[in-house]
Amino acid sequence: MLLICLFQFSFAQEDKLSAAALELTKDKVVYDPSYFSIDYPNGDVPSDKGVCTDVIIRAHRKLGIDLQKEVHLDMKNNFNLYPKIWGLKRTDKNIDHRRVPNLMTFFSRKGTVKPITKNPNDYKPGDIICWNLGGAITHTGIVVNKKSADNKRFLIVHNIGSGQVLEDCLFSFKIIGHYRYLN
Repeated sequence: MLLICLFQFSFAQEDKLSAAALELTKDKVVYDPSYFSIDYPNGDVPSDKGVCTDVIIRAHRKLGIDLQKEVHLDMKNNFNLYPKIWGLKRTDKNIDHRRVPNLMTFFSRKGTVKPITKNPNDYKPGDIICWNLGGAITHTGIVVNKKSADNKRFLIVHNIGSGQVLEDCLFSFKIIGHYRYLN
């Protein structure tokens, strides 16, 4: 009986993350990769601005999970495990959680790494997907509980330049990360 309850709780959390991501598509957000000084903890860039990682951050925040704080604390305690792409010598609570490679490292350490496949059935609502758009350009989004027009795969909420949108783009780019993180 306990296992059934735990499964139901987990399923409810996945549904809540999917619903939170879908709710974000109602907000008018301009793609803006600018550096912002933000409060800590629970800091956020202006609500009408954002990038792909802000979709992940805002959806989790709707569930009471502060990725700014979680990523910052893990980076502070394990800085050597995080990418050194930006030449930083220490953490920066304003931007670290807003970088796809840092989120990938965090989700690999604190979440569940799921297989990267070509099978659309392997990607479930609540999963976080990371892509390589070419070169060193990375991107991320959340799988949600809405299906493609052909009903073959779940859709993605992401921000690739047109704001926080719902699109059928799971296999549009090279997938480099597939995670589940429900703290």
